[in-house]
Amino acid sequence: MSVETVLGTCHHDCPDTCGWIATVEDGIAVKLRGNPAHPYSRGELCPKVNRFLHRVYSPDRLLQPLIRSGPKGAGLFEPVSWNAALDRVAEMVREIVAIWGGEAVLPWWDAGTQGLIQMSSLDRRFFGRLGASRLVGSLCGGTAGAGTAATNGTGLAADPMSIRFSKLILLWATNTKLTNRHLWPFIEEAKANGAEVVVIDPIRTSTAQAADWFIQPLPGTDVALMLAMMNVLIRDDLVDSEYVEDYTVGYEELADRVAGWPPERAADACGVPALEIERLAHAYGAKRPAMIRTLIGAEHHENGAMFFRTLACLPALTGSWRDRGGGLARSVGSWADRNVDDAVFDWPGSASRRTINMNHLGRALTDSNLDPPVKALFVWNGNPAVTVPNAAAIRQGLEREDLFTVVSEQFMTDTARFADVVFPATTQLEQVDLVPSWGHLYLGWNEPAIEPLGEAVPNTELWRRLSRAMGFTETELFEGDESLISSALTGVNLETLRADGFVRVDVPEDLRPYANGSFGTPHGKVELFSRTLAESGHDPLPDFIPARESPAGDPDLAARYPLVLLTPKHHTRFLNSSYSHLPKHGPVEGGPFVELDPSNAQERSIGEGDLLEIWNDRARLRLPARITNRLRPGVVAVPFGWWSDHHGGRATANSLTNDTLTDWGGGVAYSDTLVEIGKVG
Repeated sequence: MSVETVLGTCHHDCPDTCGWIATVEDGIAVKLRGNPAHPYSRGELCPKVNRFLHRVYSPDRLLQPLIRSGPKGAGLFEPVSWNAALDRVAEMVREIVAIWGGEAVLPWWDAGTQGLIQMSSLDRRFFGRLGASRLVGSLCGGTAGAGTAATNGTGLAADPMSIRFSKLILLWATNTKLTNRHLWPFIEEAKANGAEVVVIDPIRTSTAQAADWFIQPLPGTDVALMLAMMNVLIRDDLVDSEYVEDYTVGYEELADRVAGWPPERAADACGVPALEIERLAHAYGAKRPAMIRTLIGAEHHENGAMFFRTLACLPALTGSWRDRGGGLARSVGSWADRNVDDAVFDWPGSASRRTINMNHLGRALTDSNLDPPVKALFVWNGNPAVTVPNAAAIRQGLEREDLFTVVSEQFMTDTARFADVVFPATTQLEQVDLVPSWGHLYLGWNEPAIEPLGEAVPNTELWRRLSRAMGFTETELFEGDESLISSALTGVNLETLRADGFVRVDVPEDLRPYANGSFGTPHGKVELFSRTLAESGHDPLPDFIPARESPAGDPDLAARYPLVLLTPKHHTRFLNSSYSHLPKHGPVEGGPFVELDPSNAQERSIGEGDLLEIWNDRARLRLPARITNRLRPGVVAVPFGWWSDHHGGRATANSLTNDTLTDWGGGVAYSDTLVEIGKVG
């Protein structure tokens, strides 16, 4: 028997980017465990990835090309050869481009893998050569980065691992124990050394349960809370005057703005008592080091960028950037730019092509005035019929008989069911990649542990085969995987990375990015007042403005739909939509439901387990009731990630959600969604 162990890195859209070790016997992966040498994940995998081999070897894997043989959405396909499938795609795409032009072709992809080359590399060249429309925006991350950069001039943030040195930790709008679980041991280390942990979240999460102090603002009102904190910091002389003098601009203007936001006013807006706001501000101003940790949840509001722009002002006022264990820890993905340059994958002239925001896929597919219309859609690394807001419009578009849809997938997802051609995709155990992280400062190597199952191929190989089928001859379209990785890397010994499985990004061990200023703004200082924002038509100062689709923003809409809907990640055994269909994962979670507060249940005569209808102008769902004390009155939740089969029909949680774009950054306001609920029968 041949036995070997192979180093790899988890590819999921998760901040933890864990190192793993696969054990392979006679070409079959029989065990997957965490790499104990990895400095961040330290040998632990999450409950989802512990069972990743169930996904790899699932009998439901798609392992050969398919061509549709029934109505769109019915999931009826015939297996065909690769040549037949490629010829079909090439024939249709040539015809569409000849009639409508290249921009009638739309690529749609997301972070189904976060790997450098399998996420997006040769696809840029293929669609650039084709002259296709360009996908812009982001489901997650773009708004948070843009908001932070509006204050700091860059998205660069503190090292999350330095949280172990903190004495006060604000976990703001992040469910760390569930969605960033490998950071929790570093927080526990800080707690053992006397740190206080405060969780600020509209949901009483498992992280909130483990905190020393939980603060529960109403959804989308956090900026009001921040403005009042700054009011108290300035009023009670808790500002680091030297840091403010040396490294900020616009302090006087900010002070004038927040003077109008005393705790009493903020309490009315966010539902947090004024005395609690005072206490929070005093704790933040007095304890050092003080770390604010946030991720991406709060960006899913119409004013999501303003959340991060305002939050970034707090460490500037207190000077907490001076301290190891202080500052603001958000995504650290931008630090990887020191060693990784993915711009090498771009195609010349691509910037001039038409752009379509990925969050508006439903609008693009159903817009009769779009010129040219989208006539061909390619989807990989994502399941937009489940994961994108206003999913009802996406399904309507996917049903178009004049839309030619190509999907690369591992399973027959809701999106793949509408495809005309489906190509089988490899899993992370079957492909090579480099995986940057946005949750820690290590690059991970992924060595393929097994040969691809059936006829599945990595994304990069799909684009090479499609380029060949289209008759393209440019050598850049056929570059090999290891060459692609090598071309994007600087300052990293590839052989050492491959042997060790990871390498730290080229930054100091004691990373204090703004201890001495050096912000990314033109003058190197924090922009408490931003002329850049003013010139682009935005408020140059932080401010709280209710979203249009919120109880305060649209009273008429709120009269019809009085409840705010949140769609949180709730599950331990599946991530996004990636595992919910597998028997060892989704069914254990018990299926989707409507979670609501006892007071909202009582006023509607709803009991635990009652079948409810939840609806707005976009869609209707029928789900059982779950009555808990985790939500505030006026807020309901439907967990994100379940496929339509789990909802008993066509709709999913995102059929209800709002696809209004955020203030800036190209994100989307999932969490500014109003609904009503009622008991069926």
